[in-house]
Amino acid sequence: MSGAGDPPGAAPPVPPLLPGEPPLAILVDYDGTVAMTDVSDTVMAEHVPGIWETEVAAYDAGQMGSRRLMELEIGLIDVPSADLLATAAAQPHDPSFVPFVRRAQAAGIPVEIVSDGFGFFIEPALEALGVGELPVITARTTFSGRRATIAFPNGHPMCLVCGTCKRNRVLAHQAAGRSVVFIGDGESDRYAAGYSDVVWAKRSLVRICVEAGWEFRRWTEFHEIDAWLADVLAAWRADATSLPGPGPRPFFCGPEVWGDGLTDPPAASWPPDS
Repeated sequence: MSGAGDPPGAAPPVPPLLPGEPPLAILVDYDGTVAMTDVSDTVMAEHVPGIWETEVAAYDAGQMGSRRLMELEIGLIDVPSADLLATAAAQPHDPSFVPFVRRAQAAGIPVEIVSDGFGFFIEPALEALGVGELPVITARTTFSGRRATIAFPNGHPMCLVCGTCKRNRVLAHQAAGRSVVFIGDGESDRYAAGYSDVVWAKRSLVRICVEAGWEFRRWTEFHEIDAWLADVLAAWRADATSLPGPGPRPFFCGPEVWGDGLTDPPAASWPPDS
Protein backbone atom coordinates (compact mmCIF):
# COMPACT_ATOMS: atom_id res chain seq x y z
CA MET A 1 0.00 0.00 0.00
CA SER A 2 1.44 3.31 -0.99
CA GLY A 3 2.73 5.33 1.94
CA ALA A 4 2.41 2.61 4.57
CA GLY A 5 5.01 -0.03 3.68
CA ASP A 6 4.10 -3.67 3.86
CA PRO A 7 0.91 -4.19 5.89
CA PRO A 8 1.08 -6.50 8.91
CA GLY A 9 1.17 -10.23 8.34
CA ALA A 10 1.16 -13.21 10.68
CA ALA A 11 2.33 -12.62 14.23
CA PRO A 12 5.99 -13.35 15.01
CA PRO A 13 6.82 -16.23 17.35
CA VAL A 14 6.60 -15.44 21.04
CA PRO A 15 10.15 -14.96 22.39
CA PRO A 16 11.29 -17.52 24.95
CA LEU A 17 11.52 -16.47 28.56
CA LEU A 18 15.22 -16.25 29.40
CA PRO A 19 16.80 -16.67 32.85
CA GLY A 20 16.86 -13.39 34.73
CA GLU A 21 13.97 -11.84 32.83
CA PRO A 22 10.75 -10.87 34.61
CA PRO A 23 7.99 -13.34 33.66
CA LEU A 24 5.74 -10.68 32.16
CA ALA A 25 4.41 -9.80 28.71
CA ILE A 26 2.47 -6.64 27.92
CA LEU A 27 -0.19 -6.68 25.21
CA VAL A 28 -1.70 -3.34 24.26
CA ASP A 29 -4.79 -2.49 22.23
CA TYR A 30 -4.33 0.36 19.74
CA ASP A 31 -7.61 2.13 18.90
CA GLY A 32 -8.64 4.23 21.89
CA THR A 33 -5.66 2.96 23.89
CA VAL A 34 -2.35 3.99 22.30
CA ALA A 35 -4.29 6.26 19.98
CA MET A 36 -6.62 8.43 22.02
CA THR A 37 -9.44 7.98 19.52
CA ASP A 38 -10.84 4.89 17.83
CA VAL A 39 -8.97 5.41 14.57
CA SER A 40 -10.88 2.75 12.63
CA ASP A 41 -14.20 4.35 13.57
CA THR A 42 -12.87 7.84 12.82
CA VAL A 43 -11.69 6.80 9.35
CA MET A 44 -15.12 5.34 8.61
CA ALA A 45 -17.01 8.32 10.02
CA GLU A 46 -15.04 10.83 7.97
CA HIS A 47 -14.92 8.97 4.67
CA VAL A 48 -17.78 6.48 4.40
CA PRO A 49 -21.56 7.15 4.55
CA GLY A 50 -23.17 6.12 7.82
CA ILE A 51 -25.04 3.11 6.47
CA TRP A 52 -22.79 0.90 8.63
CA GLU A 53 -23.99 2.33 11.95
CA THR A 54 -26.61 -0.39 12.51
CA GLU A 55 -23.98 -3.08 12.21
CA VAL A 56 -21.66 -1.23 14.60
CA ALA A 57 -24.46 -1.10 17.16
CA ALA A 58 -24.97 -4.87 16.80
CA TYR A 59 -21.24 -5.42 17.31
CA ASP A 60 -21.14 -3.17 20.37
CA ALA A 61 -24.05 -5.18 21.82
CA GLY A 62 -22.09 -8.42 21.38
CA GLN A 63 -24.40 -9.71 18.64
CA MET A 64 -22.03 -9.50 15.66
CA GLY A 65 -18.46 -10.60 15.11
CA SER A 66 -15.77 -8.05 14.33
CA ARG A 67 -14.55 -9.97 11.29
CA ARG A 68 -17.92 -9.78 9.58
CA LEU A 69 -18.28 -6.10 10.54
CA MET A 70 -14.87 -5.13 9.17
CA GLU A 71 -15.44 -7.00 5.91
CA LEU A 72 -18.65 -5.04 5.46
CA GLU A 73 -16.99 -1.72 6.32
CA ILE A 74 -13.95 -2.28 4.11
CA GLY A 75 -16.27 -3.15 1.22
CA LEU A 76 -17.83 0.30 1.49
CA ILE A 77 -14.55 2.21 1.12
CA ASP A 78 -14.23 4.18 -2.11
CA VAL A 79 -11.54 6.67 -1.12
CA PRO A 80 -7.84 7.11 -1.99
CA SER A 81 -5.73 5.35 0.63
CA ALA A 82 -3.74 8.56 1.14
CA ASP A 83 -6.88 10.27 2.45
CA LEU A 84 -7.49 7.50 4.97
CA LEU A 85 -3.87 7.56 6.10
CA ALA A 86 -4.00 11.33 6.52
CA THR A 87 -7.04 11.04 8.77
CA ALA A 88 -5.36 8.32 10.80
CA ALA A 89 -2.10 10.28 11.10
CA ALA A 90 -3.98 13.27 12.51
CA GLN A 91 -5.27 11.33 15.54
CA PRO A 92 -3.64 12.09 18.91
CA HIS A 93 -1.66 9.51 20.87
CA ASP A 94 -1.03 9.16 24.59
CA PRO A 95 2.28 10.98 25.16
CA SER A 96 3.18 8.71 28.08
CA PHE A 97 2.97 5.53 25.99
CA VAL A 98 6.57 5.68 24.73
CA PRO A 99 8.21 6.12 28.19
CA PHE A 100 6.13 3.18 29.40
CA VAL A 101 7.36 1.05 26.49
CA ARG A 102 10.96 2.01 27.14
CA ARG A 103 10.73 0.99 30.81
CA ALA A 104 9.32 -2.41 29.83
CA GLN A 105 11.91 -2.96 27.11
CA ALA A 106 14.79 -2.03 29.44
CA ALA A 107 13.59 -4.79 31.78
CA GLY A 108 13.35 -7.37 28.98
CA ILE A 109 9.54 -7.45 28.93
CA PRO A 110 7.96 -8.04 25.51
CA VAL A 111 5.49 -5.33 24.47
CA GLU A 112 3.13 -5.94 21.56
CA ILE A 113 0.25 -4.15 19.89
CA VAL A 114 -2.77 -6.42 19.43
CA SER A 115 -5.56 -4.77 17.45
CA ASP A 116 -8.86 -6.03 16.13
CA GLY A 117 -9.17 -3.05 13.78
CA PHE A 118 -8.21 -2.32 10.18
CA GLY A 119 -4.55 -2.22 11.11
CA PHE A 120 -3.11 -0.38 8.11
CA PHE A 121 -2.37 2.81 10.05
CA ILE A 122 -0.72 1.29 13.13
CA GLU A 123 2.82 0.72 11.87
CA PRO A 124 3.11 4.25 10.39
CA ALA A 125 1.87 5.66 13.71
CA LEU A 126 4.38 3.66 15.73
CA GLU A 127 7.18 4.76 13.42
CA ALA A 128 6.17 8.38 13.96
CA LEU A 129 6.18 7.82 17.72
CA GLY A 130 9.68 6.31 17.57
CA VAL A 131 8.65 2.76 18.56
CA GLY A 132 8.37 1.21 15.12
CA GLU A 133 10.12 -1.92 16.38
CA LEU A 134 7.04 -3.06 18.33
CA PRO A 135 5.34 -6.17 16.93
CA VAL A 136 1.86 -5.46 15.56
CA ILE A 137 -0.68 -8.28 15.57
CA THR A 138 -3.68 -7.16 13.55
CA ALA A 139 -5.56 -7.51 10.27
CA ARG A 140 -4.00 -7.01 6.84
CA THR A 141 -5.71 -4.26 4.84
CA THR A 142 -4.46 -3.54 1.32
CA PHE A 143 -5.52 -1.03 -1.31
CA SER A 144 -5.93 -0.99 -5.06
CA GLY A 145 -6.86 2.47 -6.22
CA ARG A 146 -9.83 3.63 -4.18
CA ARG A 147 -10.88 0.14 -3.08
CA ALA A 148 -9.68 -1.92 -0.13
CA THR A 149 -9.59 -5.56 0.89
CA ILE A 150 -8.98 -7.05 4.31
CA ALA A 151 -7.52 -10.38 5.39
CA PHE A 152 -7.07 -11.87 8.84
CA PRO A 153 -3.67 -13.58 9.20
CA ASN A 154 -4.00 -13.43 12.98
CA GLY A 155 -7.54 -14.73 13.23
CA HIS A 156 -8.42 -18.05 14.81
CA PRO A 157 -8.39 -20.83 12.20
CA MET A 158 -11.68 -22.33 13.41
CA CYS A 159 -13.51 -19.42 15.09
CA LEU A 160 -14.43 -16.60 12.69
CA VAL A 161 -15.93 -14.19 15.22
CA CYS A 162 -12.90 -11.90 15.64
CA GLY A 163 -10.61 -10.54 12.95
CA THR A 164 -7.62 -10.81 15.27
CA CYS A 165 -7.72 -13.49 17.96
CA LYS A 166 -6.36 -11.54 20.90
CA ARG A 167 -7.17 -14.49 23.12
CA ASN A 168 -4.72 -16.75 21.35
CA ARG A 169 -1.91 -14.21 21.61
CA VAL A 170 -2.49 -13.99 25.36
CA LEU A 171 -2.40 -17.78 25.61
CA ALA A 172 0.79 -17.97 23.54
CA HIS A 173 2.67 -15.68 25.93
CA GLN A 174 1.32 -17.57 28.93
CA ALA A 175 2.50 -20.85 27.40
CA ALA A 176 6.01 -19.34 27.30
CA GLY A 177 5.82 -18.85 31.09
CA ARG A 178 4.84 -15.18 31.25
CA SER A 179 1.95 -13.57 33.05
CA VAL A 180 0.13 -11.29 30.63
CA VAL A 181 -0.67 -7.66 31.33
CA PHE A 182 -3.41 -6.52 28.96
CA ILE A 183 -4.22 -2.84 28.41
CA GLY A 184 -7.38 -1.84 26.58
CA ASP A 185 -10.50 0.23 26.40
CA GLY A 186 -13.33 -1.40 24.50
CA GLU A 187 -15.48 -4.11 23.00
CA SER A 188 -12.71 -5.80 21.01
CA ASP A 189 -10.73 -6.37 24.21
CA ARG A 190 -13.14 -8.68 26.02
CA TYR A 191 -11.60 -11.84 24.55
CA ALA A 192 -8.14 -10.82 25.72
CA ALA A 193 -9.11 -9.44 29.12
CA GLY A 194 -10.89 -12.63 30.13
CA TYR A 195 -7.69 -14.68 29.85
CA SER A 196 -5.07 -12.16 30.98
CA ASP A 197 -3.45 -12.09 34.42
CA VAL A 198 -3.56 -8.31 34.94
CA VAL A 199 -6.09 -6.13 33.11
CA TRP A 200 -5.95 -2.36 32.80
CA ALA A 201 -9.34 -1.12 31.60
CA LYS A 202 -11.02 2.13 30.70
CA ARG A 203 -14.22 3.15 28.89
CA SER A 204 -16.41 0.22 27.90
CA LEU A 205 -13.84 -2.38 28.92
CA VAL A 206 -14.60 -1.38 32.52
CA ARG A 207 -18.27 -2.30 31.99
CA ILE A 208 -17.27 -5.56 30.32
CA CYS A 209 -15.05 -6.56 33.23
CA VAL A 210 -17.75 -5.66 35.75
CA GLU A 211 -20.38 -7.67 33.87
CA ALA A 212 -18.07 -10.69 33.70
CA GLY A 213 -16.85 -10.40 37.30
CA TRP A 214 -13.19 -10.05 36.26
CA GLU A 215 -10.63 -8.20 38.34
CA PHE A 216 -9.20 -5.12 36.66
CA ARG A 217 -7.42 -1.84 37.29
CA ARG A 218 -8.77 1.45 35.98
CA TRP A 219 -6.53 3.73 33.98
CA THR A 220 -6.71 6.96 32.03
CA GLU A 221 -3.15 7.59 30.80
CA PHE A 222 -0.11 5.37 30.38
CA HIS A 223 1.89 7.20 33.02
CA GLU A 224 -0.35 5.54 35.62
CA ILE A 225 0.54 2.07 34.31
CA ASP A 226 4.18 3.12 34.00
CA ALA A 227 4.28 3.96 37.72
CA TRP A 228 2.69 0.60 38.53
CA LEU A 229 5.25 -1.22 36.37
CA ALA A 230 8.12 0.56 38.13
CA ASP A 231 6.79 -0.69 41.48
CA VAL A 232 6.26 -4.22 40.15
CA LEU A 233 9.81 -4.39 38.79
CA ALA A 234 11.28 -3.05 42.04
CA ALA A 235 9.41 -5.71 44.01
CA TRP A 236 10.50 -8.46 41.59
CA ARG A 237 14.15 -7.42 41.81
CA ALA A 238 13.92 -7.65 45.60
CA ASP A 239 11.99 -10.93 45.54
CA ALA A 240 11.51 -12.93 42.33
CA THR A 241 8.55 -14.77 43.85
CA SER A 242 6.57 -11.53 43.82
CA LEU A 243 5.72 -12.28 40.17
CA PRO A 244 3.91 -15.62 40.06
CA GLY A 245 3.45 -17.37 36.75
CA PRO A 246 0.31 -17.14 34.64
CA GLY A 247 -2.91 -18.47 36.09
CA PRO A 248 -5.28 -20.82 34.23
CA ARG A 249 -8.58 -19.50 32.92
CA PRO A 250 -11.57 -21.53 31.71
CA PHE A 251 -12.49 -21.07 28.05
CA PHE A 252 -15.47 -18.82 27.53
CA CYS A 253 -15.08 -18.13 23.80
CA GLY A 254 -13.82 -19.88 20.70
CA PRO A 255 -14.33 -23.37 19.30
CA GLU A 256 -13.69 -25.02 22.66
CA VAL A 257 -17.10 -23.79 23.87
CA TRP A 258 -18.85 -22.48 20.73
CA GLY A 259 -17.91 -25.09 18.14
CA ASP A 260 -16.24 -24.39 14.81
CA GLY A 261 -17.03 -21.82 12.15
CA LEU A 262 -19.17 -19.23 13.97
CA THR A 263 -19.09 -15.67 12.61
CA ASP A 264 -21.12 -14.10 15.43
CA PRO A 265 -21.04 -14.77 19.18
CA PRO A 266 -23.77 -17.24 20.20
CA ALA A 267 -26.88 -15.86 21.80
CA ALA A 268 -26.71 -15.79 25.61
CA SER A 269 -22.92 -16.23 25.58
CA TRP A 270 -22.44 -13.01 27.56
CA PRO A 271 -21.69 -12.61 30.36
CA PRO A 272 -19.67 -15.82 30.57
CA ASP A 273 -20.32 -18.35 33.31
CA SER A 274 -18.09 -17.65 36.26
